[in-house]
Amino acid sequence: MKPRAADIEALVRNLDPAYRTVLVYGPNEGLVRERADTIAAQIVDDLSDPFNVANLTMAEIADDPGRIAIEAASISMLGGRRVIRIDAATDAITAALESFLNDPKGDGLVIVTSGDLSPRSSLRKLAEAARNAVSIPCYADDARSLGELIHRTLGEHGLDVEPDAVVYLQDRLGEDRGIIRGELDKLAIYKAGDRHPVVTLGDARACVGDSGALTLDEVSSAVTGGELARLDRALTRAFSQGETPVAVLRAVGRRLMRLYEAAGHVAEGVSPDDAMRRLRPPVFFKEIPAFRRQLGRWSAPRLAAALELVAEAEVNCKTTGMPDTAVCARACLRIARAAQPRR
Repeated sequence: MKPRAADIEALVRNLDPAYRTVLVYGPNEGLVRERADTIAAQIVDDLSDPFNVANLTMAEIADDPGRIAIEAASISMLGGRRVIRIDAATDAITAALESFLNDPKGDGLVIVTSGDLSPRSSLRKLAEAARNAVSIPCYADDARSLGELIHRTLGEHGLDVEPDAVVYLQDRLGEDRGIIRGELDKLAIYKAGDRHPVVTLGDARACVGDSGALTLDEVSSAVTGGELARLDRALTRAFSQGETPVAVLRAVGRRLMRLYEAAGHVAEGVSPDDAMRRLRPPVFFKEIPAFRRQLGRWSAPRLAAALELVAEAEVNCKTTGMPDTAVCARACLRIARAAQPRR
């Protein structure tokens, strides 16, 4: 079964017992682990319990395709249902998993995790089509879902968070859910015992920051500044550090949106410096000269066109099958060329 995006969180927290297999997949490895563990915890209390959790490898299934059914039918020595985990799965287990789903024995739940499976993947197709299985994709958090995660995670520690701090964290936390939660927990520890239980922009800046975010900042600044050589170096570094093309495009989009907002103020007669001061969060003081220069090069209509190009490139990365790094780089280059001073 292929659930609606709006239903995924509820499904993860309260899985229908009718499902005998759950496929959790996608490029967001931290979110894949988190969702798989959340589902498994509904079945067993201790995920490290060898009596109630069986971890199967691809090699074991290749040697004995019936192993999935055997483990799912096995009765726990301590009572209750069992979990069968198959991590880093590929299409090679599709036939074995299909055999199990066609005639499932016992009551064990099979949880399969995988990377970014394409729509053509036989494993993904099986989980989406079977009535007793469900597929759960795990992609990068968008601004809305990341904002909700920030509020929810810090709220669990009894903390509120200022809007400026939320925007800063959205720009800095990256895409991996495991890393995001770790950074937010670190921020909560930083605020422990504080008489003012509100995370401010200063708190966020003091506690959260990484080289990946700085690299994305450099890419987006090079794009909107028309610095082609700098852009080439920054893109190479970003991809080598593991940043996804979608993450790069979203960073560029955020930079363009801030320039678009500031350009709108300037069009209303506000000075560039006052326009920058109105942005939330404010432009970082070291970035003010570059941001001011770029604001002078871009009009609101041209920024709107650049934002459309970024949105189109993200869609193409996800749907066309074209090399996503090439799609991303081409979009960044087109915008950077548009930002160069006219001679």
